[in-house]
Amino acid sequence: MSNKQKIMSKHNHSAAPVLRIFLAATLAVTSLSVWAAPAVLATPVQNSVPTPNPVPTLNPKAVMPVPGAPVLSARSYVLMDANTGQIIVDKNADQPVPPASITKLMTSYLVFSALKSGDIHMNDMVTISKNAWQMQGSKMFIEVGKQVSVENLLRGMIVQSGNDAATALAEYVGGNQESFVAQMNATAKKLGMVNTHYEDPTGWPADGHVMSARDISLLFNDLVRKFPDYYHEFFRQKEFTWNGIKQLNREKLLFRDNWIDGGKTGHTEEAGFCLATSGQQNGMRLIAVVLGTDSDDARNNEAEALMNYGFRFFENVPVRKADEVLATPVIFKGVEGSVPVGLAQDLVVLVPKDQGKNVSVSMTMNPKLIAPFTVNQPVGKLTVKLGDKVIAERDVVTLKAVPEGGFFKKMIDSVRLWF
Repeated sequence: MSNKQKIMSKHNHSAAPVLRIFLAATLAVTSLSVWAAPAVLATPVQNSVPTPNPVPTLNPKAVMPVPGAPVLSARSYVLMDANTGQIIVDKNADQPVPPASITKLMTSYLVFSALKSGDIHMNDMVTISKNAWQMQGSKMFIEVGKQVSVENLLRGMIVQSGNDAATALAEYVGGNQESFVAQMNATAKKLGMVNTHYEDPTGWPADGHVMSARDISLLFNDLVRKFPDYYHEFFRQKEFTWNGIKQLNREKLLFRDNWIDGGKTGHTEEAGFCLATSGQQNGMRLIAVVLGTDSDDARNNEAEALMNYGFRFFENVPVRKADEVLATPVIFKGVEGSVPVGLAQDLVVLVPKDQGKNVSVSMTMNPKLIAPFTVNQPVGKLTVKLGDKVIAERDVVTLKAVPEGGFFKKMIDSVRLWF
């Protein structure tokens, strides 16, 4: 064999492995492109992905107008749908006003938090301070120096609206009242209650002690969501006897409507008569807040009117559940070729009564999903419409983590991404 032939033969043998790798990669790309084609996005922005089991939209009816909401005399008010957080009716919702004993919703919230975390316990015995005993206004009638359980103090504060009980609990949970009030204000900020400031745990009149109707509904909703067992145990109790004195719950809608399951009243000369109440029908929970009415009857009647309006003319429609697999789009450069996606939280929408059939759902995915992915990483959007109007949008997220693939997987997918 000549030297020229030897050189050519050596060159051909050294090129063979590279050629084989290139051919294998090309074949892999070609075969992968066949089954991956439906998931590769045709546009540079978004690609529509059909959602499994969409809400039926056949023969939709026109969205009927909802009758006007009742007009109330209260200084400010809010009607909230708890499942969506949507405000149905409001007036002066963000106006800071004195809330009186509705303040005790926050005191209850912090006591429930301490119970849930194990920092305190229901059977802990609290020694009643002189400061708590001498509180004016509504009282549980606890006695200075005596010991009372956390459980009984909660009943005294929530059912009897005792300022003495609220002060005793604040001192026990916070170490002192000042520290507890600082916790109240920090929690309000965390919950987004931007028009709230506390000066005490009771709602006793103090300069700068204010809440708005919207803030109260946010707080009440979070309390019910985070502490449902405590809420139902204490807030629906209709009477409580302590020290031989029986007192009825001041939330009179508990006695009037069996679907009302809790609330908190408040009254001072400056605040007027106030009420925050909640109830549910057919899985739909509403929260009504009325502030600054001129009588006990007015606050009850106006809150009840709001609740009746909400239940009569609106309904909740479940759209998708958390962690339900909505699609398994193709991904690139991962140890797996696809990833399940869905919602991080249940999605429920509020619509006018009998309009659930007009709700439609669509989903779009980000273009060319490239690993790695963490759990709950946004990769698209779920859009909910009532007729032609968008009523909700949520992030579509990955439901599992997918690490990066190996060198050859990433190399092959890099070639796929060119097409």
